[in-house]
Amino acid sequence: MENTITIYVIDREGVKHELEAPTDMNMNVMEVCRSYELPVEGRCGGMAMCATCQCYLESDHELPEQSDSELDMLDEAFFVEDNSRLGCQLQINDSLDGIVLRLAPEGN
Repeated sequence: MENTITIYVIDREGVKHELEAPTDMNMNVMEVCRSYELPVEGRCGGMAMCATCQCYLESDHELPEQSDSELDMLDEAFFVEDNSRLGCQLQINDSLDGIVLRLAPEGN
């Protein structure tokens, strides 16, 4: 489909979901996951203030540098790994096509 990419999200039970994500709606990974009813809370509404959308990058995609607010939030989050990112800070665009992300455990 035109103006869409495919992202893969591995849920907390290890099931890999193939999600179609629109590149023309200014959405982020957290919003796409929620639209597919995956268990991503996003309590703060995408403001990088809660880490309930934390995920792990499992593919070799080059992502934009983390903002200070994302880094600050990850400093306070549980289960942080070197490949941790906040889904709300990853804007859907063509560079994310084929990305593989794993949802972090609950407990943030």
